[in-house]
Amino acid sequence: MLDLSKRLAFLFVIVLLASCRPVPPELSQTALPISASEHIDPDKLKERIDNVLDFTLQHRHLNTQDHAAWQILHGSLAYGRKFPVTHEGEEISVVDYLSQGGKMNGWTIERGNKLQSGEGEEPKYGMRAVTEPGTRAGQGHFDQWLAILSQCDVPPEATFVVGPDTFTMTNFVQQVQLDISRNHLREFSWTLIGLTKYFPTDHSWTDSTGKAWSIADLAQIEVEQGLANGACGGTHRLIGLSMALNRRKQAGLPIDGPWAAAEQLIQQSIEDARKFQNPNGALSVNYFARAGSSPDLAENLGTTGHTLEFLSISLDDQQLQEEWVRRAASYLCEVFERTEEVSLECGALYHAAHGLALYRNRAYGPGDE
Repeated sequence: MLDLSKRLAFLFVIVLLASCRPVPPELSQTALPISASEHIDPDKLKERIDNVLDFTLQHRHLNTQDHAAWQILHGSLAYGRKFPVTHEGEEISVVDYLSQGGKMNGWTIERGNKLQSGEGEEPKYGMRAVTEPGTRAGQGHFDQWLAILSQCDVPPEATFVVGPDTFTMTNFVQQVQLDISRNHLREFSWTLIGLTKYFPTDHSWTDSTGKAWSIADLAQIEVEQGLANGACGGTHRLIGLSMALNRRKQAGLPIDGPWAAAEQLIQQSIEDARKFQNPNGALSVNYFARAGSSPDLAENLGTTGHTLEFLSISLDDQQLQEEWVRRAASYLCEVFERTEEVSLECGALYHAAHGLALYRNRAYGPGDE
């Protein structure tokens, strides 16, 4: 039997593989601490963000031979439909590549339930993305691909060719609703992101087992689960709730029941992120649980990046302009700048890029396409 220290080490490796937590490159072990200045010039910060995002897009390339869907689609999360993948020497938008029937390791799609179709029409089927947790190749969480594609503004009528089948984005959304009861982990962070892109937050439906569901039900379950067992410190849970809550507010619907509870959790998490921020601008490596710092730039890229991503979605316009948020964005820019020659784990890298892109668009307006 393994002694306790070896068993703990083994479990630690498993946790690393199953989460978005970055595997630190050796170069970052000797990196000097970063000290953020007391005042961040907004115009200079905007320029730094633009430079960082441009460098990452132009100089970090992914291809279908060496990289898998898990890595590639994280790039699409950060850059949307303009993010390219290289296939057989040619660059093409990832979304366009998949739409045209392109294949990549981990893009595992199967025919789902038979859908209703009009008289005389060809049979239609749902589009199901297979979940392959822990592989770092396929979909790691239920409805992760739906969430990413929805944030790329893929319209309902867009098509995806998979073998002999041609599915629409609507077929994808329909299958997700039918499969809600298959989500045995009851982890609906990505489901909320995807469904509230295409439906109002008072939407309800019936799944393939006959069970009735609503978007409010998913929000309630997410709030009840809390942050302790949530992926990446609970940031994904907070992002899903924040995006759904924002859409509910935009529609002028009441913030009551699970929505009031979601608002409370989000606001408390914002305060915890601010309270636990490190003097150099980094957000806590322990996320919202307690204060914590690390000399490892790769770890900070993942933790500060995920948390800034959440903050850039959840903060109101006034909160977004507060100095502590600028300092977090400035710190993240410096991490990017100091790791330009380092091979970085794609999940942490592109979540951090997405956080900066969201912050940039909200604080300064959209950048040049």
